[in-house]
Amino acid sequence: MNTVLETEEHQALRAAVAALGKRYGRAYMTSVVRSEGHPDELWAEAAKLGYLGVNLPEEYGGGGGGITELSIVLEELGAAGSPLLMMVVSPAICGTVIARFGTEAQQRAWLPGLADGTRTMAFGITEPDAGSNAHRITTTARRDGTDWLLTGRKVFVSGVDIADATLIVGRTEDARTGRLKPCLFIVPRDAPGFGRSAIPMELAAPEKQFELVLDEVRLPADALVGDEDAGLLQLFAGLNPERIMTAAFALGMGRYALDRAVDYARTRQVWKEPIGAHQAIAHPLAQAHIELELARLMMQKAARLYDAGDDLAAGEAANMAKYAAAEAAVHAVDQAVHTLGGNGLTQEYGLASLITAARVARIAPVSREMILNFVSHQSLGLPKSY
Repeated sequence: MNTVLETEEHQALRAAVAALGKRYGRAYMTSVVRSEGHPDELWAEAAKLGYLGVNLPEEYGGGGGGITELSIVLEELGAAGSPLLMMVVSPAICGTVIARFGTEAQQRAWLPGLADGTRTMAFGITEPDAGSNAHRITTTARRDGTDWLLTGRKVFVSGVDIADATLIVGRTEDARTGRLKPCLFIVPRDAPGFGRSAIPMELAAPEKQFELVLDEVRLPADALVGDEDAGLLQLFAGLNPERIMTAAFALGMGRYALDRAVDYARTRQVWKEPIGAHQAIAHPLAQAHIELELARLMMQKAARLYDAGDDLAAGEAANMAKYAAAEAAVHAVDQAVHTLGGNGLTQEYGLASLITAARVARIAPVSREMILNFVSHQSLGLPKSY
């Protein structure tokens, strides 16, 4: 991998995280999934080494870096076969939003724990009837004295069972009509009226998916993050890092699958030469490698723009990075499984489960079709179709 575009510090971070990931690897993550547990040991060690909070402010125990550094951590853990999906949610989305817009009290309460891994936070935005259309969010917050009452439903919320709280995206009662004016609330896991139920998934992952029901959940005034009138600015402060981190997740997965396929193609011999000597095997693997490298370049661009404070440009690049990385990962996984033939479907080689996992990056946190809508409308200036 060509790292000349990265600083020495970034190269050192990659190497250190890769070493950590290799100590755990795919076998560890597979065992966690089969035992229906959580990757607590890897999470705790990554936190102790400062990797989970690398993007959070130093004054609250973080590394003082940005999404650039955090994306390196997730990509390298994924490339080792042991990605931590909650990194996309807890430090990247929730940590970033609280660091940028939270009150000093909220920052003191949450950022140190998010940085050292002792606290985690989930993120709830998707609704049953809204899907990728965030403007159809109906979860509503209404005032009751100095409190807020939050009512609504959310689906496909990761890790609610292990999270200390969930950052819920709703809208205020006076904004139920017209354009979306989102507001974000910190909802503790034990809040009365805050119910959850697991969604059975074919996806083999330690992080479970949940449907949430908020039935008149009473929250104090200080549960509101930032300004209720800040709207989309605050929301996209979390969504752009989410897209960049999803790209990192996909890149790591694609690299892991490609590495397994290349190792196999070098050694598997059916005729006179290893199968990797045949162009029908070698060229598709080379193409997958090129696609992953191109996707990483866009992810790096998006991360740098975001860390530089250029939210508008970062939004375009983050969407493109997520799209490119998802497509590259799906292709890499598919080609890896095909390279191994029947072995690609065995538990021994651990690739078949990635067929479903790679698909996630195409679907979440926003579908590839919605990204194409964004690019055609925002980047190319074509008329809106929706």
